[in-house]
Amino acid sequence: MTKTFLHAQLFNGVDDQLQPDTYLTVDDHGVITALGTGAPAAETVAGETIDLRGKVVIPGLMNVHTHIMSGAADQPGDHLSETEVTYRALKNLKALLHDGVTYIRDCGCAFGVDIKLSRLQKAGELGGTEIDGSGRPISIIGGHGDEPQGLDGESNLGHLVNSATDVRRAVRENFKLGAGNIKVMATGGVMSADDEVDDTELTEEEIRVAVQEAHSKHMTVASHAQGNRGIQLSLEAGVDSIEHGIYIDADQIQLMKDQGTYLVPTLSPCDKIDRYGKEIVPDYVYRKNAGVKEIFYKNMRIALNSGINYAVGTDAGTPFNGFTTGTTDEIVLMTEMGLTPYQALLGATQNAAKLLQIDDRYGTLATGKVADFVVLDANPLADIHAVQQTDKQVYKKGILAD
Repeated sequence: MTKTFLHAQLFNGVDDQLQPDTYLTVDDHGVITALGTGAPAAETVAGETIDLRGKVVIPGLMNVHTHIMSGAADQPGDHLSETEVTYRALKNLKALLHDGVTYIRDCGCAFGVDIKLSRLQKAGELGGTEIDGSGRPISIIGGHGDEPQGLDGESNLGHLVNSATDVRRAVRENFKLGAGNIKVMATGGVMSADDEVDDTELTEEEIRVAVQEAHSKHMTVASHAQGNRGIQLSLEAGVDSIEHGIYIDADQIQLMKDQGTYLVPTLSPCDKIDRYGKEIVPDYVYRKNAGVKEIFYKNMRIALNSGINYAVGTDAGTPFNGFTTGTTDEIVLMTEMGLTPYQALLGATQNAAKLLQIDDRYGTLATGKVADFVVLDANPLADIHAVQQTDKQVYKKGILAD
């Protein structure tokens, strides 16, 4: 049924201010057909009318780095069957939606479950938060992403590669499933037991092959790159986004600006492991996290305030870093790095949509765009903590989430 929403204060995802007394009409397909201020013309009002009584409307939030297969209480080394991964994913998608997240990019999922769920969404068989799936990430043997899965360890989280040829095959296998993004593990990581954060894992040739194959098939490439050398190789290979970027330097920031590469900081894991993880997470996780926190935050402050492209991602599924409030927590953390509330919101709306290459339909609120939006009591442009409201109303394609 067509709906017209009346008397909203609108943040459209473009202007750094609210538009007062705004209306928007949404058709049966969940697309905005009319938007303006004041009283709508009679011919634009049809079907149900909903009076928002001066509440604030913002675009649906996006999170471009999640792991919907994971739980925030998981321990490294846990093995899951495909059924368990799917159950976890559906549960986490529901939690994301209630946090106001209407679109995600998943950055590594066993058995390609994220891609399979995305296919169901495209076929109209599954609603809720939409997924840009990456499937199984590309990792070296023994590197970040080499994690046995299946009840008997018969599968692996990653495509384990040992050459550029292996990489090409892995990308094509994910392409066959329907991936929209390819995740490459260029360096070691905090969460992996057998490497260090600054270990360089994939070679420049291997990353370049992943980029060439993905870009030739309208897919993007996200690089898990924490060490400086891995960041450099990823940038030289032409990836679309650097995930984490702990040891990024000034020359790399400039190169990212020149190339238009996005930075996805994922501040939440470092913050939450530091606050809650001592004597709970494995010792190597706490040690590595403590060793990078200061330089990580210093570099993120520099990078995010340099004019670089950036988007909000949380690495949801890492310790204490869940799906219920994680995205809005990350938006608040972005302001602690020096961004204004407006800039932080752009990272979870317009910027994220551009990275995912869906900004023609998502990320802002305007006629012709999908009616994904969140209704808040207070103005997040004035106080970013407004996005953390627990009883916010979330509309996906014009339908209120239950």
